[in-house]
Amino acid sequence: MSFRALLTEKAEDGTVSSEVQTLEDSRLPEGDVTVDIEWAGLNYKDGLCLTGKGGLVRTYPHIAGVDFAGTVRESDDFRYRIGDRVVLTGWRVGETHWGGFAERARVKGDWLVPLPANLTTRDAMVIGTAGLTAMLAINRLEWAGLTPSSGEVLVTGAAGGVGSIAVSLLRRLGYGIAALSGRPQHADMLRALGAGEVVDRAAFLAQPDKPLESARYAAAIDCVGGEILGKLLRQIAYGGSVASLGNAAGIDLKTNVLPFLLRGVNLLGIDSVMQPFDARMAAWSRLTGLFDLAAYADNVEAVGLAALPDKAEQILRGQIKGRVVVDPRA
Repeated sequence: MSFRALLTEKAEDGTVSSEVQTLEDSRLPEGDVTVDIEWAGLNYKDGLCLTGKGGLVRTYPHIAGVDFAGTVRESDDFRYRIGDRVVLTGWRVGETHWGGFAERARVKGDWLVPLPANLTTRDAMVIGTAGLTAMLAINRLEWAGLTPSSGEVLVTGAAGGVGSIAVSLLRRLGYGIAALSGRPQHADMLRALGAGEVVDRAAFLAQPDKPLESARYAAAIDCVGGEILGKLLRQIAYGGSVASLGNAAGIDLKTNVLPFLLRGVNLLGIDSVMQPFDARMAAWSRLTGLFDLAAYADNVEAVGLAALPDKAEQILRGQIKGRVVVDPRA
């Protein structure tokens, strides 16, 4: 048996390139469940893997794709039977293990969750790692005490996949939202999703830096890191929290202890990669009742495998709006 895949290879001169090829099933990596992939998603990590940046991929040739949804083709895991529909996000699939940019994948059953009954496989990838991460962030903020009456929540990188879904979910939960973005052309989209205020990134960063700034936000979901995270920590109200989940703007954090000592601010790290099964299922269960797929539809682009190298460059340049879903059969 054979399958189509976007195979990423590295030349002797270090150049990384990707091409759609037909591969034999015998080349699939070890695992106890084989899945016929129906949809995958494009995420920031995929951009790094397809371009060879960030050092995420160590072994070539490689198939990227950190999330996918499809139907079980073969299984040696008692939890999954042929014909079951499943979702995979995280576990470094698409980084150290061949991932979802293919018609077929072989993975460990421990990495899968059942597809929620009221979602299609395409729906699951519209949500994908981005939506799962946004939901985990909101769950953690609420665990730390955030409620809609606490005040406005700032979402950074709001026009991207995680940020835009976070805005949509927060709105459905009744929160007031400020959406920070460096792309003013997407302001109308963010307002349509539920942002009451759109904050220009340049204007936000241009404000004079102080050890402790005016307390503007009850909490924040930070999708970018770097200078923005350092600044917003100084603007969180007493007892508030920041859920940190991205580093597109850099991994360095320039801050001071005053937000923590004088306002009791919490910095909460959000990891979706190694989340245990029960936490994943709880997040997926809540997502299926909260996320408005119809309202989000205009922010979804569907592409085939051949389009992914260009899309990878675009997502790294911050030029992707919302979500890109991938049909490996197209």
